[in-house]
Amino acid sequence: MLSSFLLNKIHGSLSPPPCETCVGEKIISVSLLISNGFSTTSLRQTPPCSIIGAKPCLPLEFFYRSGLGTLIIANANVADMSCLVRLKKKVPVDLVHNDPDDTMVTIGASHASLKEDGTLCLQDDLNPYASYTDPKRIPLPPLVTLPHCQTKIITNVSMSSSSPDDDEDCVVAVKFLGPQLSFCKPAGKSSKPEWTNIKIENPCFYSSRVMFSKKDNMFRIPGSGGHLIGSLDLFEPNDKLKLQCVGFENLPPKLPTPLMDSCCMSQHLVESTPTGETFLVKQYRKTAKIVEGVAQMKTQFLMVFKLDDEGNAVYTQDMGDLTMFLSMSEPFCVPSTSFPGLLPNYVYILDFDETAMVSLVDGFPLVATNGKTDAPYYIPPQNILD
Repeated sequence: MLSSFLLNKIHGSLSPPPCETCVGEKIISVSLLISNGFSTTSLRQTPPCSIIGAKPCLPLEFFYRSGLGTLIIANANVADMSCLVRLKKKVPVDLVHNDPDDTMVTIGASHASLKEDGTLCLQDDLNPYASYTDPKRIPLPPLVTLPHCQTKIITNVSMSSSSPDDDEDCVVAVKFLGPQLSFCKPAGKSSKPEWTNIKIENPCFYSSRVMFSKKDNMFRIPGSGGHLIGSLDLFEPNDKLKLQCVGFENLPPKLPTPLMDSCCMSQHLVESTPTGETFLVKQYRKTAKIVEGVAQMKTQFLMVFKLDDEGNAVYTQDMGDLTMFLSMSEPFCVPSTSFPGLLPNYVYILDFDETAMVSLVDGFPLVATNGKTDAPYYIPPQNILD
């Protein structure tokens, strides 16, 4: 079965669905916070959260017939993981736990599903605060495979807008494992959306993830090792990435080089909407244990660099008030003071086989646990309408 990967979340203003919080057998009320840090105005916002699972709807006859379950989430600013939020929002259980029959796999949190016939469909079921009575279903045209490429394994999906159904300029980018990168406008003026496919020549981008830079209004891809960043301007159609060399500065005099050399390194581009900063993150992981022939990875070390427009990456141990979230959905930052309980200057990590928290003061995990996570997605704050 293919693994689950990412799609950008819906960031619009939303009405909160009914929910309850479970602490053991007790039910407590859920309060939504006032935040003026993540958004441009003072709005009620939900705290960052993660997808825990979906509880089958009762009676079981209804579940067997519909395949629906009620969504369960955990707010990131609540340290006690026994305090879970059980929404009344019903979602297809297969989207959370993946389809055991391999007919559909999850690609993202809000999210896209890839069917066995190669059809990609945008959905927002796993966005806890999107409509639970009228979920979006946006089918995309069948994927087209370029020569010497593949479209079965998707690295991730990103969008230039949170409204792919009614924004004519919204572009959906799909990055495949290997050289192919594909774009589509679901609501474009064309009566029949089509894919624009690009074959990337440089192998250092083959396993990289694509992200959309709101600040630069272009899609960007970090190359392996972080020494190159490729970009594609939406207003300057081109079949080649524009490359920028990255120069690393202010490296600490003492690095755990033997440890870093023994790890697999991945790189992430992260934009901070509240501050307008761009960060380049280097994550070092190694095998913690092997379970049923599958290696479970654990973060050993993390380095964060502030990236400027000229490609200068300055090592930093201080993001100030920011808390960063890395998962299989779009990475993001929030001001910790807007959501009491979050740790400032920390990176929260959620992957298929790991949950971790890393302090930037030393770059080592404060908390790191290994275990299977079916839906490793952090959801950013959502504006709430009364």
